[in-house]
Amino acid sequence: MATPEDAAVPDVERDASGETLAEVRSLGAGAPVLAFDVGGTDIKSALFDADGTAWGLRRTPTPVARGDRTEVLIERLGVLAAELRAAYPNVVPQAAGLVVPGIVDADAGLGVFASNLGWHDSPLRDLAAARLGLPVAFDHDVRAASWAEHRLGGARAYQNSVVLVIGTGIAGALLVGGVPYTAGGYAGEIGHSPIADGPLCACGARGCLEAVASAGAIARRYREATGVTPDGAKDVIARAAAGDEVAAEIWSSALDALTMSLAQITAVVAPEAIVIGGGLSRAGGALFDKLRARLAARLSFHRIPELVPAELSGNAGILGAALRAREIA
Repeated sequence: MATPEDAAVPDVERDASGETLAEVRSLGAGAPVLAFDVGGTDIKSALFDADGTAWGLRRTPTPVARGDRTEVLIERLGVLAAELRAAYPNVVPQAAGLVVPGIVDADAGLGVFASNLGWHDSPLRDLAAARLGLPVAFDHDVRAASWAEHRLGGARAYQNSVVLVIGTGIAGALLVGGVPYTAGGYAGEIGHSPIADGPLCACGARGCLEAVASAGAIARRYREATGVTPDGAKDVIARAAAGDEVAAEIWSSALDALTMSLAQITAVVAPEAIVIGGGLSRAGGALFDKLRARLAARLSFHRIPELVPAELSGNAGILGAALRAREIA
């Protein structure tokens, strides 16, 4: 096994789920790889050794530029890779994994569209490979996270599953026969499936699930209804449990919307399990127990999927990036 140097990349932080470097699940034995999970506001980066341990895991700001951020992003990835290689010279990466949001054509290596990062049909995989001097595995961030959940987390017992991430927005991914179903990058947009005639979604469509039942939407709807700014969706759920009628109506309507969407997925895809992650998943029984009951009441002959909490939390994306990188190392 390559032994990392004692020096450490600075600024290792807890991620949004509270996990630290030591708590990141191991990939198991395999090739050493670099991994990058790019978001609109930050980049999570790490170097995984031959035992699958993550080193130098940290968040750094996603670089800002007017319009298309491709050029500044690729340059930042080069800097992050150089820092990791310098800090851990005995871990020599054989490939890199890069996952990004938006519409992604993984086979072509293209960032087809990402509104918050400004690109259209950007050849991110090839540009990253040239900058890093390594083969690069490229994928959608939530699809990569679902792959990590399939290989290492809550979905590992199921060949046919849906991974749903409910946070500020709602994102999803489908695994059919143990293989991600991508449809050129357009599959899995569960958050933008229509469940009602309104409200208007940020994507421009009306009645998207995300506009009603995401954690961001729950907090926003409570603020609009009361003039009070809650401390996120968890605060709205707590207020509902304490007898706040407005909070209870908003939370119930969010559960109804989620139930409708899960019922449609169940009828069409018939997954064995729906794995739910993201901030709202930490509501525990307030989410899972109520969804199970409502889903069972809504359906009839259908195979009711198991509703399973995601296990990898905020680290699923970077673990997925590393797993993808190992496939081409």
